[in-house]
Amino acid sequence: MAAVVAAHRDELVELDRVIGDGDHGENLRRGFAAAVSTVDGSGPVLRQVATLLISKVGGAAGPLYGTGFLRAAGAVEGRPLDGFVVASALAAALEGVVALGKAAVGDKTMVDALAPAVAAAESAAASGGSVAAVLEAAAVAAAEGAASTVPLVARKGRAAYLGARSAGHLDPGARSTALVLRAFADAAR
Repeated sequence: MAAVVAAHRDELVELDRVIGDGDHGENLRRGFAAAVSTVDGSGPVLRQVATLLISKVGGAAGPLYGTGFLRAAGAVEGRPLDGFVVASALAAALEGVVALGKAAVGDKTMVDALAPAVAAAESAAASGGSVAAVLEAAAVAAAEGAASTVPLVARKGRAAYLGARSAGHLDPGARSTALVLRAFADAAR
């Protein structure tokens, strides 16, 4: 994830500059870089990443990503990892993000990528999909969900202040969510 976010830092900064404050890519890069240099495997990795993202990533992304990782950690800890557990972790992450951000599909946020990812993951798990298959389904759906934000008018976050001028632009949070889920899927493969 850290490598993917770093590779797409400039893209995320530019997406956020157009409809936000321009710090999304740098904030995420800094947070995931801190995770790489700090997480040591001495405790639950997702929980450690959550804590670092909350403390190191500015703006809304830190609390939202951190909450997502924290809820996912709670869903996987103590359970053998399989497709169902991965799908439940993604569902828990979505619940946390929605609870904190009060966003819904169509608001032009990371939820527009994460919600279809959860639905696809749950479907793949119900079909007996492996961890890799569930994450691949989630990554594909997240990319499609992120792309769906382009015509939307933002109803949450800084982009909402632009009103109709936010339409025509890809949401940076949805894009970063799709990138993170793609990194998970590639690692599982």
